[in-house]
Amino acid sequence: MDPAALSAALLVVIAPLAEARREGSSAGITAADLPLERPKNRDHGDWASNAALKLSKVVGANPREFAAEIAAGLEAVDGVASVEVAGPGFINIRLDAAAAGALAKVIVEQGAAFGTNDSQRGNTINLEFVSANPTGPLHIGHTRWAALGDAIARVLLASGATLVREFYINDAGAQMERFGRSVVAAAHGEPTPDDGYGGAYIGALAERVLAERPDLRDLDRAEQVAVATELAYRFQLGEIQASLERFNVHFDVWFSERTLHAHVDAQPSLVDEAVDRLREQGHVFDDEGAVWVRTTDFGDDKDRVIRRSNGEYTYFAADAAYYLNKGDRGFAHKIYLLGADHHGYVHRLKALAGAAGDDPEKDIEVLIGQLVSINGAKLSKRAGNIIELDDLQQWLGTDALRYSLARYPADSPLTLDPEILQKRTNDNPVFYVQYAHARTHNVARNAADSGVDRSEFAPELLDHETESALLGALQEYPRVVAFAAEVREPHRVARYLEELAGLYHRWYDNCRVIPLGDAPVESVHRTRLWLNDATGQVLRNGLTLLGVGAPERM
Repeated sequence: MDPAALSAALLVVIAPLAEARREGSSAGITAADLPLERPKNRDHGDWASNAALKLSKVVGANPREFAAEIAAGLEAVDGVASVEVAGPGFINIRLDAAAAGALAKVIVEQGAAFGTNDSQRGNTINLEFVSANPTGPLHIGHTRWAALGDAIARVLLASGATLVREFYINDAGAQMERFGRSVVAAAHGEPTPDDGYGGAYIGALAERVLAERPDLRDLDRAEQVAVATELAYRFQLGEIQASLERFNVHFDVWFSERTLHAHVDAQPSLVDEAVDRLREQGHVFDDEGAVWVRTTDFGDDKDRVIRRSNGEYTYFAADAAYYLNKGDRGFAHKIYLLGADHHGYVHRLKALAGAAGDDPEKDIEVLIGQLVSINGAKLSKRAGNIIELDDLQQWLGTDALRYSLARYPADSPLTLDPEILQKRTNDNPVFYVQYAHARTHNVARNAADSGVDRSEFAPELLDHETESALLGALQEYPRVVAFAAEVREPHRVARYLEELAGLYHRWYDNCRVIPLGDAPVESVHRTRLWLNDATGQVLRNGLTLLGVGAPERM
C-alpha cells in the first residue's frame, strides 16, 4: 500500500464521519487534504496523519475524539495492521508486512518510471542556467550551475513539467570586440590589450583562426578584428558545448543574444519591439531624451533606463526583449539560475516581469547560486586566473563532481574536499551510494548462480525490522522527487539516496537472499530478491536524476 492508496483509504473513512457531523456535507474534503508523514521514530508506525487536528474545527469535533473515530475505521482497512492515537489527536498507522512488502514488486515492474509523478504537470518552464560569455572556458562557478541546473531540470521533468533547458549566449556587446582584439594581438605576437583577455587559450584560438584564415594578417586591422571575433567565437562556443556534453549536461536551446538585436528584412528588432510592448503596458516614460521603465512600481530600487538619450540600448533592453521572447515561445514560467555576483538582478528581473504584465511572484523565479571552492584546485594553465571545468572533471571525475555539487542547496557557499571525493570508502558520499547500487547487482548475480530467481513473491515474508525500514524508505522516493521539484532542491534526492544506501547495507547484513550452504531455496529468498532489485532500481533512478552514473560493478 503506497501513500496515495492509504490517503484514499483515509478519505473513505473520514468522509462519512464528517458528513454525519455536518449534516450530510463532508465540507469538500479530498485526499489532498489528508497528507501522510513518516514518523521520525519508526516505533510509532509506518505513517502518521494529523487529519483529526486539521479537520476538527471544520467538523466541529474534539481532535482526540475525532482521531479515535478515524482510527477505529482505519483498523478495518485491508493492509492496515494497527492504528494508535497519540497526543492531542495524531494518528499513527502501521501496515501489515504483506501490504508494505507489495511495494517491492511494484517498483521492479515500474522500473525507471518509479518515482515519476504529476505534481508539475501543466507547468511549461524555461530553465536558463550557466549562460557563460563565449569569450573563455567554463570555470568552477559555471561547473556548479551546470550540475545544479541540470539536476533541477531532471527532477522537474520527472514530476511532469514541460521544460526546456536553455543557455543564453552573451555574444553581443563590447566584450566580443575586446575578445576579437585579444585574438588578433596574439596572432601578431603582440601583448594582450589592456582591456583584453589574457591566457594561453587566446593564443591557441589565434592559431586556429590563422589556420582557418591564413590571410588574416593581410587584412586591415578592423577587418582582422571582425574576422577573428567571429571565428574565435565559433571555436570557443564549440569548446563550451563540448565541455558541457562531457559533463553530461545537455541544453535544448542555445539562444544567441544577437538574435535580440537583429533586423530581419528591415523589420524592427526584438529589442525595438520590447520597448514598444512595455510602453503599451503603461510602465515606460521619457525623461531628458532617454526612455525609462518604471520598475520601482514592482519593488525595484530605482527606475531603469532602457534606451539612452543617444539612442543606444542598455543591457536592460536585451533582458526585456529576452524575457518577452520566452513568453512568446510559450513559456508561462521562467527560471533563471544566476551566479553569486548577480544578486542585483533579482529585483530587476522580477520588476521586468511585472512591467511586462506578468505576475512577478508567479511567472518568474530567480535562483542565486553561491560560490564554490575546492581545496587544492589549481588555476587553469590555459586561462591563468580561473579553475576550469575540464580540469576539475579530469581530476575528480564526472560522477564525484556532479554528485557533490548537486548535494547542497544553491544558496549555500560550498568548499569541497578532493581527498574525500577520490576515496573509495564510505566517507565519500557518491561512492557510498554507488557501491550500494553495485552491491544490489552483485547480489542478483550471485542469486542467479545459486538458483534464486523472482518466480515467487510472498510479501508477507518481508517482516524483518530492517526490511520494514527499507520498504518504508523506498515508499518515500516519489514524494522526495515531487518535493525536490517543488522547491527546486535536488540535493534532497542525494540525501535521500544516502539514507537509502545505509538502510540497504543494514538489510544486507541481516537478511540473506542466498541460502546458507546446501540449504534449499525458499520463498523468502525469492521474495527478498525482489526487494534487493527494487532497491537497486530506486538507487539507479535517483542517481539518474542527479546526472550521475549507476555502476553495476565497483
